[in-house]
Amino acid sequence: MSRATDKIKEELMGQDYIASDEIATVVYLAEQLDKPILSEGPAGVGKTELSKAWAKAAGRPFIRLQCYEGLDETKALYEWEYAKQMLYTQLLRDKLSEVIQGTGSLADAADRIAAEEEVFFSERFLLPRPLLKALMCDEPVVLLIDEIDRADVEFEAFLLEVLSDFQVTVPELGTIAAKHQPTVFLTSNNTRELSEALKRRCLYIHIGYPDIEAELSIVRLKVPDLAPQLARQAVEMVHQLRQLDLKKSPSISETLDWAKALLKLNAKQLDQQTVANTLTVLLKHETDVIRAKRALQGGGSERGSRGRRGGRGFDPDDFSSYRNVYGQ
Repeated sequence: MSRATDKIKEELMGQDYIASDEIATVVYLAEQLDKPILSEGPAGVGKTELSKAWAKAAGRPFIRLQCYEGLDETKALYEWEYAKQMLYTQLLRDKLSEVIQGTGSLADAADRIAAEEEVFFSERFLLPRPLLKALMCDEPVVLLIDEIDRADVEFEAFLLEVLSDFQVTVPELGTIAAKHQPTVFLTSNNTRELSEALKRRCLYIHIGYPDIEAELSIVRLKVPDLAPQLARQAVEMVHQLRQLDLKKSPSISETLDWAKALLKLNAKQLDQQTVANTLTVLLKHETDVIRAKRALQGGGSERGSRGRRGGRGFDPDDFSSYRNVYGQ
C-alpha cells in the first residue's frame, strides 16, 4: 500500500501537485474501488487542481462540469440540436413528400412522419453535454463535477443514478451505459450541506489549508525564482492573516498570486509598506483589508477566532510579532 500511494504522490508531483499521504491514499482507493471522490474545503486549496493533475498524470481526457444555481440535466447531460433537425427537414423536403404521398388526411400524414421519427432523434442530432460526454467517450476520462454545492438539491438527486450505475436514460434512445467508467471528482466549498445519499456513494476527503512547511513547498515549486527567505516570510504572513477573524481567509492560490506579485515588484523582504500596498492581492473584502491593516499597525481590537493552524503561532492582540516576519 505504501508503495502504491508513493507512486500516486510521485505521479502528481510530476504535474506540480504536492499531495499529502491522505490525498494520495484516497486517489489510489478511488481507482481500485471505482468510487467517485468528494473533496470539501475552503475555496482555493487545490481541490479542482487535484482532478486536473490526476487527469494529466493518468494520461486521460479531462471533462469538467461547472455547477451553478439553476443547472439542470439538459445542460449537464444532453440536448437535441433542433436547429440541425430543422435544417435536415428542409433538405429532405422532397423525401418527406414521398413519405406522405397518398395519405388521405393530416392524421395519416402525421402518423407516417412519426414512423420516421427515429431518424431525427438519433445520435446524429444528439448534442452531448459533460456528463454524457464522459459516459460515451471511447477511452476512460477524468470527470470533474465542480462546486456541486452550488447546484440545486434536485440536480444533486439526479446525479445519484449517474454516480451509482454510470448510466443515463435518454427517452428517445433508451439507456446509455458508460463505455468506460470515468474517474469522478466532485468538489464542494461547503456553501450548503450535501445529502447523505451523495456522500455515501463517494470517498470523502477534506482538503484544508496546509501547514507552513507544506505551503512553503508549494510556493517554492510554483514560484521558484522567489528568494527563499522572502518566500518563508510571505507564507508565515499568510498563516498569521488566516488567524484573524476574516470574512474570507487567503487561499493557497492567493498565496501564490502574492508570491508572484512580490517577485514582479523585485521585493527583497517584507516591510510594512510592501505588505500594505499588496494586501488586496490576498484579501478580497474591504472589511478584511481594514481589519488586517489595523492589526499591522498594532491595533489591539482584532480578535482571531480561527485558532492556530500550525506553524509559528502569534498573539492576535499584539501584531508586533510581525516585526519578526518583516525581518526588522
